[in-house]
Amino acid sequence: MTANQSASRIALLWLPVLIWAGIIFALSATPNLRVAPTADLDFVVRKAGHMAVFGVLAVLVWRALASSTVRRAMVWSLVLTAAYAATDEFHQSFTSGRHPSPVDVGIDSVGALIALLTLTLWLRSWRARARTLRQERD
Repeated sequence: MTANQSASRIALLWLPVLIWAGIIFALSATPNLRVAPTADLDFVVRKAGHMAVFGVLAVLVWRALASSTVRRAMVWSLVLTAAYAATDEFHQSFTSGRHPSPVDVGIDSVGALIALLTLTLWLRSWRARARTLRQERD
């Protein structure tokens, strides 16, 4: 693999991470973001949304790291996603109608953890099926 091919591969792995982080940034810059008609439902939907978008970010970061020589991609993915969640809350402090919340950093991080645990279970299941298929062929 040439250096140019390697740089292209790295760019393709990290581009989805950057795009998704940009989407999160744009959503955080939206003043007075409401997504449901009632306050209770809005709260639940927004917190579930926090968990979901940061779960996706964690999986995208894992994908980028797992394809490199970085060891412990799951751990680094969680750490980097939690760090981005903290910077996202700081960013919200500059947006009208939004406020930073350490609780949201925790919610975002739990969403990332759930996504990575789900990914881990899926990968183990996929590897077990692949192993079974190889054994059946032999």
